[in-house]
Amino acid sequence: MINFRQLTIRRGDKLLLDRASAAFVPGARVGIVGANGCGKSTLFAALAGELHSDGGDIEMPPRLAMSRVMQELDSTGGRAIDYVLDGDPEFRAAEAEIAAAEAAAHEHSDEESGMRLAAAHEHFLTIDGWTAPSRAATILDGLGFASPDHQRTVREFSGGWRMRINLARALMRKSDLMLLDEPTNHLDLDAVLWLERWLASYRGTLFIISHDRELLDATVTEILHFDQQGLKQYTGSYADFENQRAMALSQNAAAFARQQREIAHLQSFVDRFRAQATKAKQAQSRLKALERMERIAPAHVDSPFEFSFREPPSASDPLLKIEECRAGYEDVTILDNIMLSVRAGARYGLLGRNGAGKSTLIQLVAGAIPEQAGIRLEGKGVRIGYFAQHQVEALDLDASPLLNLSRADKAMGQRTREQELRDFLGGFNFPGEMALEPVRRLSGGEKARVALAIIIWQRPNLLLLDEPTNHLDIDMREALTEALQTYTGAIVLVSHDRHLLRTTCDEFLLVADGAVTPYEGDLDDYQQTLAARRAGINDTGIKGGMNGGTTGKADKAPSRKDERRNAAAARDNRAKNLKSLEKRATTIETNISRLNAEIARVDAQLASPGFFGDGASDAVAKALKDRERVAKEVEAAESDWLRLQEEMEAGQATA
Repeated sequence: MINFRQLTIRRGDKLLLDRASAAFVPGARVGIVGANGCGKSTLFAALAGELHSDGGDIEMPPRLAMSRVMQELDSTGGRAIDYVLDGDPEFRAAEAEIAAAEAAAHEHSDEESGMRLAAAHEHFLTIDGWTAPSRAATILDGLGFASPDHQRTVREFSGGWRMRINLARALMRKSDLMLLDEPTNHLDLDAVLWLERWLASYRGTLFIISHDRELLDATVTEILHFDQQGLKQYTGSYADFENQRAMALSQNAAAFARQQREIAHLQSFVDRFRAQATKAKQAQSRLKALERMERIAPAHVDSPFEFSFREPPSASDPLLKIEECRAGYEDVTILDNIMLSVRAGARYGLLGRNGAGKSTLIQLVAGAIPEQAGIRLEGKGVRIGYFAQHQVEALDLDASPLLNLSRADKAMGQRTREQELRDFLGGFNFPGEMALEPVRRLSGGEKARVALAIIIWQRPNLLLLDEPTNHLDIDMREALTEALQTYTGAIVLVSHDRHLLRTTCDEFLLVADGAVTPYEGDLDDYQQTLAARRAGINDTGIKGGMNGGTTGKADKAPSRKDERRNAAAARDNRAKNLKSLEKRATTIETNISRLNAEIARVDAQLASPGFFGDGASDAVAKALKDRERVAKEVEAAESDWLRLQEEMEAGQATA
């Protein structure tokens, strides 16, 4: 059991928890939620023994193996794969013991040294030491590292990628308790989906701080909510928590009245969208997401965030055209033959792995980078609002949120009253004196809110959002999501937040292999596409061309009969592929059994009392060499077996 008993925690003068209590059984899967700054990360520090509580106790079992992502960015010269392997101290200790035992056996060649070496190898087998390198490689691959990256030094990676390496190291550690603090902040959607699957298979106790509602729904079975310096436990997923919280808030008359207004507002929008939506799968998927928002809204009526987009100025349609463009940086081309026409009111979501070119595309659309070839043409009256990390960094840190917004207002040729600017900032939870604080004193999430507020104030009719939810808590994400529903301009969105993608985007574009192509499915299809790709199965969700353009020869649209025939052929291919994979896995299992028997024979020989007698040094050396050779064969075979298991799981997921 893990118990919080009458826990009181302060940070400076701020009271975070006041005599809060909660209890968790072994194997609990707990999502920890609450507003930014309420004390979630501080609670983790207390659990890890990094700070003492101001009152009460945290009771945990002795010798509890804990895994936690380090917040500092390592800059060692070691390889990434080795740094991740260092996350498993049991493996490193067993590895060191084998090295020491081998050195002793070579030096002394006596019975005691042989017994020590045999015991070291036996322990290594017991802890699955031979599979450790392949497990580390699998984790790095899942988090978006290409195979050559595994051999690069940690210092070669940027800060965001180092945070991924730190996450990989934490996942590598065998633990009874795992603490994950916003693990998706530096991940793309592909890596988030992989992490979600990994966490579903974790067998220890999991505490995870996250503002990603879909990740929480897929990985936790209870919610711990920070509420008015207390802790409240809720059984179920995050969606269950929202339902229970909405019911509790409805007991308050003021909250209930606001709930009814929110429901009516969203209901009217859902009704309008339902009337406009076609039978296309993506339209129906978004409609379901909007209907779900109606249920979500009542749980967030006490949110401090409330804002909306002002009506953007009219502009020509299309707003922007890109024809046969090539985009990249200096002499390096990232994307080629880009064909895109952004119509008024279009809502695009960009899909693809980190590094595939999503940010390159959005920068090209924004005009932040010049096209290397082709034509980029803005329509008359286009006003672009572009949110990315560098917009946050471009804020005047010595100026206040109010002064930053006032300067943007003047740059538009306006002279808006200060009170109106203050009211607008209040919707982003910058009330009173907080609007006058220097930006440098604000947290990362607060700075992001300032940058977002400035962009929204500028009334863009083409809104480009590159990971806008990083560092935003759930209430702010929900406010942004709701505001985007009534925004009448066009949107191009990059995000790993599936809830935001589902409720905002009408179309998806896949950025992969140097090309930009329409993706006809929804996010559930995309998740299956990733699983199929890992299994080597071709994706059928990608069509050539965009808005009339093509990346190759145009294909004739298949008939329904052809579609059924192709689907049947695909099922047959999947079945044959799975059968082939199972056969190969069985062969490898037989080989591993044979190799392990060989290791056992050599170990028995090394453990024999008479094996280290006079004149036996050559035989001992040969036995040790044979064992090392066979152990490497086992490692390679187990690596192949693990890869086949992943491919089979992915294939079954798409069957």
